[in-house]
This record gives sequence, structure tokens and C-alpha cells, in this order.
Amino acid sequence: MNKGELIAKLAERAGMTKKDARKALDTLIDIIIETVSKNEEVLLTGFGKFEARARKESQRINPQTQQRIKVPSKVVPVFRPGRNFKEAVQKKLKAVTERGQLKIKKA
Repeated sequence: MNKGELIAKLAERAGMTKKDARKALDTLIDIIIETVSKNEEVLLTGFGKFEARARKESQRINPQTQQRIKVPSKVVPVFRPGRNFKEAVQKKLKAVTERGQLKIKKA
């Protein structure tokens, strides 16, 4: 599902216009970005938590030159799904191995 499809579904379920649904979604996203950018968490109980996390400096290998490169430390946004979200997904989907590869199938 892309953003346009999400807006259409939101408008349908909430009984609002697509224009109002787009504005509501854009506002929600802006608030989450602003809050996490201030190093504060956004906790939506049952759904999940948005937060900022620090990643330490690391060494990597450039696959083209095989030389080691230093990747500096940085702050990244993270989403951690909540219990209700995880349980809903696990109820409807299952992991299976087919031909040596892990796949997702409907439960």
C-alpha cells in the first residue's frame, strides 16, 4: 500500500474527504518527525513507538576496492512495533521455508 492508497482507505473508513484524510496523515507524519527530531519518543500504545537511536562508528569494507572505510556515528529514526501490532500480524501470517528460502504465507 502506498501513501495514496492509505489516504483513500483512511478517507473511506473515517467518512471524510480524501483532501481531509491527506491533511490528517501529513499532519501526523509531521508531528512524528518533529517530535523524534527533538529526541523525544512518540508512543502509540498497542501500535508501536517511534524514537531516535544513536549508532556508533563502525568499520566497513568497500566491495569494489576491498578497502576498509570508517562509517561515522550517527542518529537514526527507529520504529518498534507494539504488542497488538505484532500479534495481529502473527495471527494472519506465518513464516514457511520453501526451497531453502524463508517466505511469508497467509495463516
